[in-house]
Amino acid sequence: MEIEVSVPALLADCTGGKARFPLAAHTLQEALDRLFYDYPLLKHHVFTEPGKVRQHVLICYNKDNIAWLDTLDIPLRHGDKVFIMQLVSGG
Repeated sequence: MEIEVSVPALLADCTGGKARFPLAAHTLQEALDRLFYDYPLLKHHVFTEPGKVRQHVLICYNKDNIAWLDTLDIPLRHGDKVFIMQLVSGG
């Protein structure tokens, strides 16, 4: 199944200049594995060294933060999307 992946424009240099692009996978876990295998620099900006999603980054599958999901072994369907978002904080 081919899904759409979106990353912030500031991270597009990590994905060959693409902020939105297709990715083929059968499950959400496979899509994430492929995404970070194909774009290792993106992985560095999304995950800490121990492999946790960075504090100011969200990875969303359709409308859900993946941290809220019980499993990532979800079969992908036509129209599914993965979004990487960087949050801004401060005061």
